Amino acid sequence: MVSTPDWVAAGVDTTTPNVARIYDYWLGGGHNFETDRATADHLERKLPWVRQSVRLNRAFLGRSVRFMLTQGIRQFLDLGAGIPTVGNVHEIAQRELPEARVVYVDKEAVAVAHSELLLAGNDRTAVLHADVRDVAGVLESPQVRRLIDFSEPVGLLCMLLLHWIPDEDDPAGLVHAYQAPLAPGSMLAFTHITADLRPESLTAATDEMAARRGDVPHTRSREQVLGLLGDLELVEPGMVGCGNWRPAGPSDIAEDAVWNELLYAGVARKL
Repeated sequence: MVSTPDWVAAGVDTTTPNVARIYDYWLGGGHNFETDRATADHLERKLPWVRQSVRLNRAFLGRSVRFMLTQGIRQFLDLGAGIPTVGNVHEIAQRELPEARVVYVDKEAVAVAHSELLLAGNDRTAVLHADVRDVAGVLESPQVRRLIDFSEPVGLLCMLLLHWIPDEDDPAGLVHAYQAPLAPGSMLAFTHITADLRPESLTAATDEMAARRGDVPHTRSREQVLGLLGDLELVEPGMVGCGNWRPAGPSDIAEDAVWNELLYAGVARKL
């Protein structure tokens, strides 16, 4: 009989592929199962750039968190976080600043269940099971109230999130609603998929995602993504391809230059 790993919460289905665990696998993490790995490998055969894009996104997450720490930010709200796997926010922030505080938010019960076990014993982190579109529910939750002080700057993270919010759900309004109660000096770090440079690759990706999951990302142009930021002010170098935002070394950049541009990335400050 095969034993269940101690990070798997009771009741979690380990036989059905899960997007959070697939993401973990692509990042080289250990919180995934054979069904996740098989699905991930199938997707990668169809979309050979997908693993590299996920890793570029994760590398940008690390750079943006470290940058925010240098700007005096000590608390982070990670929306649509998935499983806090390899290179996660609290690991990065608390390595450099042990008192840093992090709240992860995700609507997937599987990701939240895994996260609760992985974060057990760390009283400076919490995970909230919620849809990010319920802004009041997130900001007024016990987890956020315990760890986030809105009188001090907050690092708001929207990695690979906003392209899942359709126009009818007003993603620009969502960004505004989250940043409105934050103190001046707060920052938003984001990545967003785009078809500006390689539309044929994104068409193949969305077709495959529709066949596999039913959810399809909403690719947006540069102007459309910039329009989501409202009055927030981008820090240098502005909104650029994910691999080109302040790369710290070769691992932050893809060998194929176009792959660096499949995701827009940026950090914006509330004045």
